[in-house]
Amino acid sequence: MPLTIYNTLSRKKEVFEPLKPPHVGMYVCGPTVYGDAHLGHARPAITFDIVFRYLKHLGYKVRYVRNITDVGHLVDDADQGEDKIGRKARLEQLEPMEVVKYYTDRYHENMDQLNVLHPSIEPTASGHIIEQIEMVKKIIDNGFAYESEGSVYFDVEKYNKNHRYGKLSGRKVEELLENTRELAGQEEKKNSFDFALWKKADPTHLMHWPSPWSEGFPGWHMECSAMGAKYLGETFDIHGGGIDLLFPHHESEIAQANAANGHDAVRYWMHNNMITVEGQKMGKSLNNFITLNEFFSGSHEKLERAYSPMTIRFFILQAHYRSTVDFSNEALQAAEKGMKRLFEAMKLAGKLPASGQSSVDVQRFEQRCTEAMEDDFNTPVVIAHLFDLARIVNQVNDGKATLTADDIAFANRFFKTWLNELLGLKDEKEEDDSQMIEYLMETILKLRQEAKQNKDYATADRIRDELAKLNIQIKDTKDGVKWSLK
Repeated sequence: MPLTIYNTLSRKKEVFEPLKPPHVGMYVCGPTVYGDAHLGHARPAITFDIVFRYLKHLGYKVRYVRNITDVGHLVDDADQGEDKIGRKARLEQLEPMEVVKYYTDRYHENMDQLNVLHPSIEPTASGHIIEQIEMVKKIIDNGFAYESEGSVYFDVEKYNKNHRYGKLSGRKVEELLENTRELAGQEEKKNSFDFALWKKADPTHLMHWPSPWSEGFPGWHMECSAMGAKYLGETFDIHGGGIDLLFPHHESEIAQANAANGHDAVRYWMHNNMITVEGQKMGKSLNNFITLNEFFSGSHEKLERAYSPMTIRFFILQAHYRSTVDFSNEALQAAEKGMKRLFEAMKLAGKLPASGQSSVDVQRFEQRCTEAMEDDFNTPVVIAHLFDLARIVNQVNDGKATLTADDIAFANRFFKTWLNELLGLKDEKEEDDSQMIEYLMETILKLRQEAKQNKDYATADRIRDELAKLNIQIKDTKDGVKWSLK
């Protein structure tokens, strides 16, 4: 069965055929780093982590680019007003790049906790000002942008004469003209729906660079177009992000690529749906978001208790990425309980008694999970099959079913491949136990070292001998004491 992807542009599932197999170029919109990551940030990170993992599992060589927005994203996603990071810096009396570094580090820490693989490249908007200026020049030269009072705007009406602005979102320019509200500073534009490619910085703006038009900064949409082209070429395979970015961000990216290069940049557009709280989108703009650190500590008023990173990951993967997910304590606790069942079954599978024949066919699960994943990355169906296998493992353990040694070995490999490697779920209890053992051994070896320093060699030798009885071998080296299991 070939891999299919729901393409937002065509509004249907399409067979995935990379432009230059076995190479795949994938670009995903990362965060604007002016605050702690929340559950809404976790969903695209986990969604496209699954895509990244599965494409690599299929043997593709994936260049995964996930950007960091550190300039140009103005409050309310507008073309006027303060930069989100600039405002945070002003309020905190910091340099903007101090804000960027602090929240980027915290974002990375959260992604590691969620077991999200690192992207191949993680470019920043501020690190690619030259590329953005050069792309703006091309768009101007091709007649699809105009300068006004030091700023440069994309001419949507002119572009729409030969192209279709709105083909991704389904919007029409006529409707945009009717519905776009008049904002301060709109008089610079020919039309209110024209969007900024470059903005002249006012005297209070903290981040600005020289350009042919003014001392200013790039428009928010420009960064992804420029960085995608730099690292993946003028045409690449997959562009992903949250559905809230579909308009105007991704719509404007399509227009910029066509205006600069004469063709679409992206072949498959993928969008994950929203996390909701009581039916409303979770996000900073609605002030109803819960940060990941609050989930992990249980410190938010909406949380009954703390929830681990793997519980959050499993909760998100239980729904298809194109479906909405509504937050509740009950849903998180159910996810936690379900994930625990799977890991218990995974451990049990390694201890099952083998029989001369199998009373159930466990190897069918490989095809079933593959079919589910290749049907537009259907993780909830994969999880349902894992629960079915867990039920069989429990039946074998209870003597109600039998498996051969080969089928038991298959079940062990299957759990490791699908639960650990492809869904990216880790047994946190095992990790906690491992950390506890490391801490205990560090303490024991420290006590032994103190005994040796005090010339109490009898105690030092006794510690060594008692550890040896537990098959723990210690060795004194020039770099310190090392320990290992025999």
